[in-house]
Order: sequence, then structure tokens, then C-alpha cells
Amino acid sequence: MAHTLVDSHCHIDFPEFSQRIDEVLLGMAQAGVSHALCVSVNMEDFPQVLGLAVRYPNLFASVGVHPDHEDGIEPDAAMLVAASDHPRIVAIGETGLDYYRRPERKQIQQARFAAHIHAARHVGKPLIVHTRSAAADTLALMKSEGAREALGVMHCFTETWAVAQEALDMGFYISFSGIVTFRNAADLRDVARRVPFDRLLVETDSPYLAPVPHRGKTNEPAFVANVANCVAEARGVPLDDVAQQTTENFFRLFDSAREHA
Repeated sequence: MAHTLVDSHCHIDFPEFSQRIDEVLLGMAQAGVSHALCVSVNMEDFPQVLGLAVRYPNLFASVGVHPDHEDGIEPDAAMLVAASDHPRIVAIGETGLDYYRRPERKQIQQARFAAHIHAARHVGKPLIVHTRSAAADTLALMKSEGAREALGVMHCFTETWAVAQEALDMGFYISFSGIVTFRNAADLRDVARRVPFDRLLVETDSPYLAPVPHRGKTNEPAFVANVANCVAEARGVPLDDVAQQTTENFFRLFDSAREHA
């Protein structure tokens, strides 16, 4: 019997899915995707994220504010700690640094990231880290603020093997999205080949970044099977091995999810 997969990062609370959650969950089941982690990107919509995880037993949730988010509630560590006090909340994030769109907001992003790290350390739940055009500062802040004590995952990884190694040295996991399937992503597939098997995760980041052969479509958790298949090909192992290992890795990292799986 084939092992099931877990989508370690998706956003199915987004408007693209508001009228078709049951259809999305059915698609997951048909694709052999047993669970998914619905990731918060702001405090305003966090109640909907948590609501999905409460309503559906195979969904989990996180709490956090994306580095790109502006003009909303700015949580301090205490607010994040309080919001995470629910059994369906298994992680803090997504958090991190993104200098691609608004490099002038570096200081705001860094303070926000530090608050998330402090919250994760306090509650003992892992971090979901986003980094774009900011790898050096992301790693430096993780080190200076003690992210090693919380652990976590570098989500939607698109960086070099050197960046992966630094994150791995801090105990972090590396997660690959549909980007790894793109034609021009040979270097990223090489990173996916080299990441230790017990630190590897797969995700969709849906509704974005649909993998081959679904490019141009709205991404959804069922498509994590395509990501896993690409990673399996890069590593020269059966898809079933990637499914089994990444599922084990998910429940090891997000250990509070194991009690409710």
C-alpha cells in the first residue's frame, strides 16, 4: 500500500478556496495527501485559518504574520504566544524576511521576525521561515535570536546549498514547493537531492506556484504529489519512499500535530 503525503504549507483559507473547501479536501484524499498545514499570513485572517483546522481533523494551523504584510495588526511575542495556545496550532509563522518587494522595510521585518522567534522559543512550537532576497540577514537573525531552540522549517526553499547547510546546522528542515519542478530549477533539484532525508519536507504553498504539469492553474494541496515525485526523481528513489519519509519528518517536526493526526 502506498504511503500518504502531507502538504506542509498551504493557504487554503485564501479567497480562491472559499467556495470549494470540500472539493479541495476530496482532491487531497484522491491524491493520497492525508494532512495539510494551513499557514497564517496575518492576524486579521488568523481566525479563519484556525477555524479550518478546528472544523477539519486532517488540517492543522499556524499563527503568524508574513514579512510582506503591511498596515495590519503588528503582533508582539506575547500576542503570538497567546494566539498559539490552541491544540490545532502547531507552528509559529509564516515569518522571516523578504526584501524583494519592499527593501526599505528591513528594520520592521527584522523586528517582526525576532518577535516570532521569541514566541516560538517560549511555546516550544517550530518556526515556519520565509526568506526572499534576504538569505544572509535571515540566517544571521535566526542565529542571534536563538531560533535553534525552537527549530522549524525553511519553507518554499529556493536558495543555494550553502544556505541550506547553515539552516540544517541550526536543526532546521528544508521544504520544497512546486518551484522544484520548474524547467529552470536544476540547481534547486540538486539541493533537494543533497538535503538529508530526515530533514526533507514537501509543500504546495497553494494557491501559488502550481507544479508541473499544473502550471498556470490554481495550486492546491493535492498537487504536493507532483512535488514529491520530482524530489523522488532527483534523489533516485521511489515516490513511496519520499512520501513515507516526508510524512514522518512532518510529524517529528510539528510534534504537537501527531497527537491529533
